[in-house]
Amino acid sequence: MNRDVAVKVLPKEFVADADRLRRFEQEAKGLATLNHPNILTVHDTGVHDGTPYLVSELLEGQTLREALRDGALPLRRAIEHALQTAHGLSAAHSKGVIHRDLKPENIFVTKDGRLKILDFGLAKLKEGPKSEIRNLTSVDPETATSVESTTPGMVLGTPAYRSPEQVRGEAADHRSDIRQR
Repeated sequence: MNRDVAVKVLPKEFVADADRLRRFEQEAKGLATLNHPNILTVHDTGVHDGTPYLVSELLEGQTLREALRDGALPLRRAIEHALQTAHGLSAAHSKGVIHRDLKPENIFVTKDGRLKILDFGLAKLKEGPKSEIRNLTSVDPETATSVESTTPGMVLGTPAYRSPEQVRGEAADHRSDIRQR
């Protein structure tokens, strides 16, 4: 299609790790359901020579963490960033996708000032009845690991950015992406 893209691959040594493979597939599935200017756009997913991959838009800029290295952002820019993040999260939540690991490293600021939410590897995907799932592996969709929930009591996410319910190992919902301890 004559455009620059980014390709994320799951290294071969991780393909045998069922949890890492599931999270990679979950990220691809979660992102593929979303179409919003403040969320990384996925163009394709697949497997090449046994290596799962995800093709996304190529972003130029820096993470929010990198943008904050020189100190606090001007108030107006901080508000703009917060608003764009809220719009992206709202779009994800409306599709049943809970990020669960929102932090400055997972928010990208493009050169033109647009925010993009990245890394949906820990996302919780709420699904209705069994839907057609495009798997990245040859696993039978009927026996594939569900992405609807995690083990009860399992604590996920970056410790400093976990919501209270994540810290307690309780179920996360849309509020987990906007409320922290």
